[in-house]
Amino acid sequence: MDIFANIAILKEEIAQYSIQTADELEQFRIKYLGSKNIIKPLFNEMRNVPNERKKEFGQVLNDLKTSAEEKFSTIQESLSDGPNVENSGIDLTAPGFPYPLGSRHPISLAMNRIINIFARVGFVIAEDREIEDDWHNFSALNTPDDHPARDMQDTFYLQNSTEMLLRTHTSSVQTRIMTTTQPPIRIIAPGRVYRNETISSRSHCQFHQVEGLYIDKKVSFADMKQTLMFFAREMYGPDTKIRLRPSYFPFTEPSAEMDVYWGLKDETDYRITKGTGWLEVLGCGMVDPAVLENCNIDPAQYSGYAFGMGIERQAMLLHRIGDIRNFFENDTRFLKQFTSVH
Repeated sequence: MDIFANIAILKEEIAQYSIQTADELEQFRIKYLGSKNIIKPLFNEMRNVPNERKKEFGQVLNDLKTSAEEKFSTIQESLSDGPNVENSGIDLTAPGFPYPLGSRHPISLAMNRIINIFARVGFVIAEDREIEDDWHNFSALNTPDDHPARDMQDTFYLQNSTEMLLRTHTSSVQTRIMTTTQPPIRIIAPGRVYRNETISSRSHCQFHQVEGLYIDKKVSFADMKQTLMFFAREMYGPDTKIRLRPSYFPFTEPSAEMDVYWGLKDETDYRITKGTGWLEVLGCGMVDPAVLENCNIDPAQYSGYAFGMGIERQAMLLHRIGDIRNFFENDTRFLKQFTSVH
């Protein structure tokens, strides 16, 4: 049979080849496009074709191969679209299965809210390690060797170590910033901290803090009060009242506790404020000059203030949560109440 006629027959055969399934498509590929396909030997016939028809033969043969490739691609694409939905029994008008949206943990919600408030007045985030050494956690912060916080009953020390511990406050971030950065310094340090405490509805061995530090020339107690007033009114409402009570912290002098007026609207208010209407929310004070010296900052030129608060406490107030343990138990019945994804 003439080689040109043989090619014409193959081309018609390809055009008429019936393919309905993926298996039939694979058989087509093997026969016409596989490594041992029936088209490949025809290229060897080029030497038997007269010279004046070699160009024509090459064009016809390439056209044959192209027709096989195009048919394979077309059928493959149609099969990949899946079965015919008209005959599949699928109701395309039925609603899809709902996928519930995730939500932020209430601790994250409170932390982000606090960070955003202080960011609006120039504070930047500073973060550092949770496993800390004694100097950055205690000594640099004016906490003497005989201070009860250094006792293993109050602090988690690493095994066989009296120098390395789980940080008890994020003030250790402040000391690391002060020893590596020259003023002005304006930071907030959010993060997880650890203390060896009995777990109850009001306390836990792990919790979160946000601490702030501002150091510059001529920083005063009045500057601190104004900053904390701004925070309180952004956090609790524009009519919030605050008061500062004298207190003691080893690393600040003078030191104070800040209360906000929570009110006495219901029984819960009476319970959490002990009937006074005032609620303690954070500790604060002017950075002790000895702490500045420990961190190689000249207290004759610079002064500053620091403050710190527990984030769990803020979240409990905002959402009226009565048990701190709820934050750590990963109970979805509790967590799904916080639907905000921001």
